[in-house]
Amino acid sequence: MFILSRLLRRCALLGAVISTPLAFAAGSQSIDEFYDGPYIFDGSDSTQHQVNWICNGKLKQQVHTQLNAQIQRPHNCGQLPQPSLNPDATQLSADSYSGIKQIVALSDVHGQFDVLVTLLQRHNIIDAQQNWTFGDGHMVMTGDMFDRGHQINEVLWLMYKLDAQATAAGGKLHLLMGNHEQMVLRGDLRYIHPRYELSSQLLERPYDQLYGRDTEIGQWLRSKNTLVKINDTLFLHGGIDIEWVNRKLALDKVNQLYRTNVDKTKAELKQDPLLSYLFFGNGPTWFRGYFDEDYSQQELERILAYFEVSRVAVGHTSQDRVLGRFNNKVIAIDSSIKKGKSGELLFIDQQLWRGTFTGEKLSL
Repeated sequence: MFILSRLLRRCALLGAVISTPLAFAAGSQSIDEFYDGPYIFDGSDSTQHQVNWICNGKLKQQVHTQLNAQIQRPHNCGQLPQPSLNPDATQLSADSYSGIKQIVALSDVHGQFDVLVTLLQRHNIIDAQQNWTFGDGHMVMTGDMFDRGHQINEVLWLMYKLDAQATAAGGKLHLLMGNHEQMVLRGDLRYIHPRYELSSQLLERPYDQLYGRDTEIGQWLRSKNTLVKINDTLFLHGGIDIEWVNRKLALDKVNQLYRTNVDKTKAELKQDPLLSYLFFGNGPTWFRGYFDEDYSQQELERILAYFEVSRVAVGHTSQDRVLGRFNNKVIAIDSSIKKGKSGELLFIDQQLWRGTFTGEKLSL
């Protein structure tokens, strides 16, 4: 609400802002150096899309009608992404996979696009042009692309592209929803970077509606799972606590509940005991119990047995590197990419590996 109140105050000054340099909290960037987008909204019919760019602090718009053709950014509009729309972007993915030979996982990028690209390139997941090179491998991003950082759209459009390219190569990108995706989609904007206030202002939409159900990225995000089981590993953002087991919940049911209810307000979610558990407190996108000193390994064993897995891989709780706990039955993959300096990957083949920021692979 604080962010929105500041935005509303600035809306009254729109005319002045467009002609006056604006200093951002992140540094000395002025409005004349501000680039963002594209934000793609549904048009008047299913063949039209309104493409919105912010170039040098000014809004530019296009109409795009060709699904498989690359969208060209306007002249003098920085290095913003130029996506090709994927007609299969909202196709639902399975909850469980077996027989996957190579898996790579990471978490909590929080808009740190440059660190993300460097890390993926040094481990040959993408090439110099940021295209998928991981073949039939599966890549898991366990949420929290939104908030804190200053290159959210760049991260989102890269993941959007890799989603299509991985599938075409016989592999898979699993983009799981974290608590920050859920927060933004329901309008909780406490953690957005200040630069996106200007994007909201110029597009005349609250920030959450830049990813609404009438947008390309918003529809794509709402089709994604929150948990996935690959081989003998369960991947999710926060963690599973024993309440899941006691409630006898199933992956497919919970993933559908997240997709169906992600736009509801906090008050609406709190009215339903199951939704309140899933979206808040010790729910799967918030739980941090594995990192408590007194966490019960017996409880962990019950959870692993319930899902018939050997381990759980989670983000959300920051570490200095990819870290194994309880004899690698819990793998922490939030390697503090959000700080914008470095990060690591988890690799799973016949063994467990840390992929360091320098490109080394070390046994976990």
